[in-house]
Amino acid sequence: MGGECRHRGPAIVGLVLLALSGALAMSVDVPRTAYGIKSDEATYVAAALSVAFDGNLAFERRDLERFAGLYHSGPEGIFLKRGKRLSIRVQPPFPFVHVIRRPDPNEQRLYFGKAFAYPIAAAPFVRFLGLNGLLVFHVLLVTLCVAAAYTFLVAQASPPAAATFTSAFFVATVLPVYGVFLMPEIFNFTLVFLAYFLWLYKEVAPGSRFKGGWTDVAAAVLLGIGTYSKPVPVAVLVAPLVLLPWVRRRWGWGLLVGSTAVVVAAAFFCLNAANSGEFNYQGGDRKTFYGAFPFDAPDASWDRRGGSVIDDPATAAQDVLFNRGLPSRFARNVEYFLIGRHFGFIPYFFPGVVAIVLWLASGARRDSWRILTFAAFSGSVILLLLLLPYTWSGGGGPPGNRYLFNSYPTLFFLLPPMVASWHGVLAFVGGALFTAKMVADPFVAAKFTWLMTEKGPARRLPVELTMAQDLPVMLAQPLRGRVQYRYDPGLLLYFLDQNAWPPEPEG
Repeated sequence: MGGECRHRGPAIVGLVLLALSGALAMSVDVPRTAYGIKSDEATYVAAALSVAFDGNLAFERRDLERFAGLYHSGPEGIFLKRGKRLSIRVQPPFPFVHVIRRPDPNEQRLYFGKAFAYPIAAAPFVRFLGLNGLLVFHVLLVTLCVAAAYTFLVAQASPPAAATFTSAFFVATVLPVYGVFLMPEIFNFTLVFLAYFLWLYKEVAPGSRFKGGWTDVAAAVLLGIGTYSKPVPVAVLVAPLVLLPWVRRRWGWGLLVGSTAVVVAAAFFCLNAANSGEFNYQGGDRKTFYGAFPFDAPDASWDRRGGSVIDDPATAAQDVLFNRGLPSRFARNVEYFLIGRHFGFIPYFFPGVVAIVLWLASGARRDSWRILTFAAFSGSVILLLLLLPYTWSGGGGPPGNRYLFNSYPTLFFLLPPMVASWHGVLAFVGGALFTAKMVADPFVAAKFTWLMTEKGPARRLPVELTMAQDLPVMLAQPLRGRVQYRYDPGLLLYFLDQNAWPPEPEG
C-alpha cells in the first residue's frame, strides 16, 4: 500500500471533524451557549474586540459599550491598569540609563492588564466573525496541533496507532473544555506544541523537510512568544533547546537559539511598554472590576471604581519562597498535583501519564532529547508549586490545571517508537473516567466547574486543601464555599456536593 493511502483514513476522519467543529464554532450564540463571561475572559474578549474594531489596545468608553451590547452585562472580572508615559534617558549617575514614567494625561482611557499576544493573533477572526471568530481560531489552532502530533508519531508507529494515541492525547483530557474558553490557553498550548514539533521532528524523521537550523530558530521564536504570554511555566521549556546543542558540543548554536527566545520575549515586553508604559502587563496600577466599571457613568473614574491596586506578583513570590512552611507545603502540593480531586495531573492529563510510562519502559529513555524534554516538564511543575503554592492550578477554580496545560504538550514528544493501538485505547479509557462528562458538554464544564467532581471516580481523590480559596465550589451560587459556621470558635464550611446545605441562621 502506498504511503499516501496509509494516511487516507486518518486524514478523512480529521477533515470531517474539522468541518463539524468549524461549523459549530461559527454557528453557536457565544454569550448564550457559553453562559456568559467566566474566569479571565472579560479582559481577553475586550482586548480582542478593541484590536479588531478600534485598532488599539486601550480600554475606553466605547469598549465598555461594545462589550455590554454583546453580553448585556459589564466585563465582570476585567483587569485594567492606568497607563504611563515612558521615556528613557541616558545621563549620570550610574547605571546611566534611566527609565522615567509619568501618568498618562488622557484619563479617558485605560489599558488591559493581560498579555496582548492572543488578542492580536485572534483579532482578524474577530473582525470577520465576531465572538465566533475566537472559537474558529481555536479550532484551527487545535487542528494544526493534531496534524503535527500525528505526523510526529506516525514516523515511529503505524497509522492506526498514531491516530489512536493522538486522538486520546487531545480528547481524553481537559483540552476540549479549554477550547471553549475565550482565553489564550489553546493559543499558548499551540505555541508550545508546534515549537517542540519543529525542534524534535528531525530526531524521528531525519530525512524530512523539517530539518536544518531554521526549525530550531522557529521553535525558539514560538517559545519566546509563549514566554511573554505565560512566563510561568513556558520560560522553563526553552531550556532543552539550548541544552541539547550543548550536549552535542554545539556551544554557539545553543547560545544562538536561547538568545533568540530571549530577544523575542523581550521584544514583546518592550512593545507592552510602548503601549501602556509598563514592561510588565501585570505590574503598575492594576485593578480588577466587578459590578461597576470605569466610564459607566460620567464620574466613573479609575479611583471611583474597583478595589485596591493588585500587588506585584514578584512581591508575592518572595513571600512564599522565603517561608519556614515551604518544605511541608511543597510535599502536600506534590500529592495534590498528582492525584488532586479537582486539579490532579493523573486524572485530567492521563494520556500524558501513559506517555511517561511508555517512555520509561522503552529503550528510548536514554535519548538525550527525551530526557531534556521530561526534565523541562518536571522543572515547570516544580516552579509552579514553589512560586504559586496556593494558585498553581491557575486560580478561579478552572477545570483540571490551567497552568499545567501549557506544559502538557511536551509529554507527547516522549512517546517512544512502536507505540501500539492499545496504548491509545488505554489512554482513552483512563482519561475518560475523569473527563468524559467534561468532553460531553465543554460549555457546561467550563462555566459550572464544580459540577464535574460531584459524582464519579473523582470523588475518591483527595481535596486540595492548600487550594481552598480556588476550589471550583467557590464559584457556586448560592454560596457553598467558605461558609461561616459559628464564631467562637469559628469554622469555615465547604459543601463539595449537593447532599448538604449551609447551616440555618441562629435564632
